[in-house]
Amino acid sequence: MKQRINLLTNGANAVKALSGVSKYLAESSIERSLQHLIYFRVSEMNGCGFCLDMHSKDAREEGETEQRLYMLAGWREATVYTDRERAAFAWAEAVTRITNSDVPDDVYNQVRQQFSEEEIVDLTIAITTINSYNRLNIAFRTAAGSYTPGLFKVKAN
Repeated sequence: MKQRINLLTNGANAVKALSGVSKYLAESSIERSLQHLIYFRVSEMNGCGFCLDMHSKDAREEGETEQRLYMLAGWREATVYTDRERAAFAWAEAVTRITNSDVPDDVYNQVRQQFSEEEIVDLTIAITTINSYNRLNIAFRTAAGSYTPGLFKVKAN
């Protein structure tokens, strides 16, 4: 599959704007390890090969286990995730899918038990940001498989 548009060359200003959100998230209340898992799960749902490659490698580089990455699509049955992570995965799936113009109350209640209101906002920003990156990379057919860990790492102040 041939890449349509190279975002780093022909979309540098747009990517720079999105990077500002990524910088905010690097300093946010959501732990980096959970962000990686959310990015990976949403990218699985959306079928974004580039983001799966990137976030699996970055997560592994920062200490995530292969087992937890391999099992993420089946998180409901897996015993390797915390209640906080499970709530975040349910929220990520509901926000990504938004069926019938709604995120169900039971999913909100689950995430509310594990996260403060500020954390829910930060979690939702992380979810909508990875959805944006997924859609850009899918639309422009960004090639997957050659990402180097840490290439786009955003550092907190």
